Amino acid sequence: MATAKKLTIAVDGYSSSGKSTMARRLAAATGYRYIDSGAMYRAVTLYALEHGLFDTDGQPDVEALAAALPHLKIDFSPAGDDGRQHTLLNGCDVEHDIRTLRVSEHVSPVAAVPEVRHALVAMQQALGQEGGIVMDGRDIGTTVFPHADLKIFVNASARTRAERRFAEMQAEGSQVDFEEVLANVMQRDHIDETRTESPLRRASDAIDLDNSHMTPEQQDAWLMEKFREAEQKI
Repeated sequence: MATAKKLTIAVDGYSSSGKSTMARRLAAATGYRYIDSGAMYRAVTLYALEHGLFDTDGQPDVEALAAALPHLKIDFSPAGDDGRQHTLLNGCDVEHDIRTLRVSEHVSPVAAVPEVRHALVAMQQALGQEGGIVMDGRDIGTTVFPHADLKIFVNASARTRAERRFAEMQAEGSQVDFEEVLANVMQRDHIDETRTESPLRRASDAIDLDNSHMTPEQQDAWLMEKFREAEQKI
């Protein structure tokens, strides 16, 4: 009996739209592997911050960053006691460090560097070449997996997304100001939408989801419905 083909699922959307939580829960429900592409860009950003690869205006040293890329190994550990997989940078668990506001404030300029995007897109494509994967990010359905079996594009208002991010950071013990978080969300939206290399765009064949007023359980049910519909098409 032939083994059923496993889907490649792309979940794209704006920062703090809840796409990572959705994608992670869908992967858990289907037995697929979850890959947080945003964590990969955050890991590169953390490395750049720790090695002084930003100028005084907060812009990355592109030449130095490009030279460092071949020496970076980014991977993910299996889900731990907290139910979440952790991001590993050169073998070190950096999951907490990459979620700080400091990294959030620097990640969009790093993600706009063509050399960084090319390197990480190649890593992401290698991770997902066998299917059975749920990957979230900004350009998964348009650049990384343009032929994905299921594409979701997630959005919510900037204020709603900032409120979610603020609550998440407070729960992690970070002392942050809401207006600072909101400004960061809006700044990241602008950079993501206007960068030259793989800007944030909705794939023409993506299914839209505005989850501003949805509970996690409602999102899960909606996603499983779309997953089953996609399975029927292959």
